[in-house]
Amino acid sequence: MEVILLEKIGKLGELGEIVRVKDGYARNYLLPRNKALFATKENRGRFETERLAFEQRQREVRAAAEALAARINEIAIILERPAGVMDKLFGSVTNNDIAQFLARNGIEVPRGIIEPVRPIRTLGEHAVRIRLHPDVVMEISVRVERGGK
Repeated sequence: MEVILLEKIGKLGELGEIVRVKDGYARNYLLPRNKALFATKENRGRFETERLAFEQRQREVRAAAEALAARINEIAIILERPAGVMDKLFGSVTNNDIAQFLARNGIEVPRGIIEPVRPIRTLGEHAVRIRLHPDVVMEISVRVERGGK
């Protein structure tokens, strides 16, 4: 199925590109979330007339993502977890744990955009990637310290 992208989407394409995607991906993800339109002749004309509005919306979304990235950079993420003698955690730190920590500090970030570079199973500093926007991907440091729950 061919669709017109209404925003930049990761590895798929840029705003305004006509791309071929699987039918289910278009019907279940792109179209319901207003990320794309069917690539019909009418929609192509509609897109061209509204292109400036779509580009302005993209600039606003990116600016909001950059502002959120700046707020996240101001916070030192320190999590306390119980650990054994060899500094190995009883369990692991997940993207949900990081999202909850940020929420307690007044920053709402969906857990699905938080990606630990490696599984966090030991005490110490760990790199975590947060994809706020296709153009705004930040890497932060999460420190895990010994503590109890």
